[in-house]
Amino acid sequence: MTPTAVTPQSIQHAAALLHQGKLVAIPTETVYGLGADASNPDAVAKIFLAKGRPADHPLIVHLAYARQIKDWAINVPEVAWRLADEFWPGPLTMILQKKASVPMAVTGGQNTIALRVPNNAVALWLLREFGGGIAAPSANRFGRISPTLATHVIEELGDAVDCILDGGPCAVGVESTIIDLTDSQPTILRPGRISRSQLEAVLQTPVAIKSQHKIRAPGMLAAHYAPNTPAFLCTTDTLLALLDQQRSHGKRVGVLAFSTELSQLTCQHLLNLPAQADNYEAALYCALRELDKLQLDSILVEKPPEQEDWMAVNDRLNKATI
Repeated sequence: MTPTAVTPQSIQHAAALLHQGKLVAIPTETVYGLGADASNPDAVAKIFLAKGRPADHPLIVHLAYARQIKDWAINVPEVAWRLADEFWPGPLTMILQKKASVPMAVTGGQNTIALRVPNNAVALWLLREFGGGIAAPSANRFGRISPTLATHVIEELGDAVDCILDGGPCAVGVESTIIDLTDSQPTILRPGRISRSQLEAVLQTPVAIKSQHKIRAPGMLAAHYAPNTPAFLCTTDTLLALLDQQRSHGKRVGVLAFSTELSQLTCQHLLNLPAQADNYEAALYCALRELDKLQLDSILVEKPPEQEDWMAVNDRLNKATI
């Protein structure tokens, strides 16, 4: 499978494939998604088969316009429209009560639906050409590192995809924030680029954060986003001690760092990421993939700060490491 350049003809072809019940990998601002017609249960089943994804794990349905919420959800609260006005198109997914017509295959057997409008020109072009909702989890094997380049999709899924639209690197680089709006208090189920404080500023009400929740949502498993190489999340001092210990035993070790203290570390497989949270997010998955390809004995990851702007990074790293 070779990625397809984005042209009017390739967008039309990709939309036609979706109408035929086939799979199309699409770029978004977060990660590349493995797309299928969300109204077609047989097409949705192909997503689960290609990814090796459990059938009870819900999918996010991508829309071209906020007004399409009414095609998929009922009892839509006023706060959903406020969030859509502020953050869509963008990396925010809202959990709402689903319409009876929405296939259970999309929702993992739940009576809720995850919806978002992506902030990516290629994704929006395809969504408008297609005319409906596209179910699109990350275009990778379930539980592994999400793809942020078209070539990553090939590495993960090969010919299981009927078309890969090449939209270049994903600007955000980690999955969307997921907020549940089905209860009286809005609750973040997965942190992302849109922060708790940003949500509270729009909603003018406290927003909870729960790792365990009655509603299943993407990215809530304890292990996810993981390389094949054993990876360990460490404080700076612990990382240095482990590195010395493992190298003294002849182990090949990779290091993922961001601090000035580790930037000059003598290590053959050292990758320095930006010290600013947004830029770190955008580079994280590519860096993990680069180290994972080296067939190292382990990867040591320097633990980022415990601050709100690092919440999405810490969530991904906590699930990707041992």
